[in-house]
Amino acid sequence: MGPSWIAGAIAAGPATMASILTAGATFGYTLLWIVILSAVLGAFTQYLAMRLGLLTESGIVTVVERHLGEGWAWVLVIDAVLAAGLAQLVIMKGVADISATVTGVDARVWGVVWAVILALGLAGHGYRFIERFAKLLVTAVVVAFFASLFLVPIDPVGATAGLAPRIPAGVDGALVAAGILGGGVHITLITMHTYTMRARDWTTREYGLATFDIGMSMLVAFGIYSLAIFIVAAGVLHSPGVAADELSAVAAAQALGPLVGANAKWLFLLGLWGAAVSTLGGNTIVPPYLIADKLGWGTSVSDLRYRALLVIVALLSALGAFIGGAFFPLLVLMLAFGLVGTPFALVIVLYLLNSKAVTEPNSTLANLGGIILLAVTTILAANFVYSRVLGNLIDPLSAIIAVFAVVLGVITLVLVGKYAHEAVSPYHND
Repeated sequence: MGPSWIAGAIAAGPATMASILTAGATFGYTLLWIVILSAVLGAFTQYLAMRLGLLTESGIVTVVERHLGEGWAWVLVIDAVLAAGLAQLVIMKGVADISATVTGVDARVWGVVWAVILALGLAGHGYRFIERFAKLLVTAVVVAFFASLFLVPIDPVGATAGLAPRIPAGVDGALVAAGILGGGVHITLITMHTYTMRARDWTTREYGLATFDIGMSMLVAFGIYSLAIFIVAAGVLHSPGVAADELSAVAAAQALGPLVGANAKWLFLLGLWGAAVSTLGGNTIVPPYLIADKLGWGTSVSDLRYRALLVIVALLSALGAFIGGAFFPLLVLMLAFGLVGTPFALVIVLYLLNSKAVTEPNSTLANLGGIILLAVTTILAANFVYSRVLGNLIDPLSAIIAVFAVVLGVITLVLVGKYAHEAVSPYHND
């Protein structure tokens, strides 16, 4: 196994944790079904990306340029690099803040330290380093959160009731549910997966192994991660003594101390630390993969230009530790940017999997699942933009996100129209 564990490392990060903590602390066990669904949809998203990578034996940017044109390839690169770049800064701030909480050393110092570690590890050892890093940290994080379940009270009746699909509290409940679903379905995960499989030299001969890889990393590891955090939050933090609307992951870990003991607090805090670090490491390789592929460079450290890109992205991420403000509110901006770009990436993948780019087009069932995925991510992105951006257009960043959303929305509709026209035209020659 290997490639999908890097996607799992990114998915099992602080942004997902923020949504899950808020859901459990605010609504108790009510949204348990959404937590389970997020792991299922996340695994299916990786399956679609896996098919594209195996059946084309190329990175996604090369395939887009070959079958859709250079303009579409540039749109995909810009979309994904902006989303991954912003995420890199925000995640580094989270890693530095959590490191400071655990050790007492200034967060800015930790930002520089982690940036240097990333640069040396990735540029010196390449893909194999990040894969081993992801496997180790994701496993440790899952064990930490799973162990915390034995230290907190669980209500089996309430948990069972949470399996019934319903969304509480109107718009607020819908936004939290959308945030949870967004944890496993994101543009960085979609685009990156084609490159990580190429790094392992996987082809259609490894189709079964690649599918098993996704099942173990996204369904099992990411699923346990999400369930454990949610059940801890629903079982302990859903109480009058905890202000869910002001909750952060660090605050949640610290709140566990007086409620269920110091052991649970430190297990949760160390799990949070590992989750943030694993996400940072996995996310670092996304922009270099896409840029190098578009420029026709190699996507391994044997190409010095790609190695230089890794070092640049890793070192620039240190700037995130110097960003002011609380970590969790910044996740809203990060999610908004990433989620706005995700439907376009999904349409690209579905388009290519139903074209002559692949030797085995998608089955009807796979396409149906893809349409459901597209609908979920589109609604999710629209909710974020509508609720968090459009009401604050005076803020420059909010205005930028709004423009970004409109432009990408129009581009996505054009691509859907292009596919529809080709599908009904008997004279179309791909």
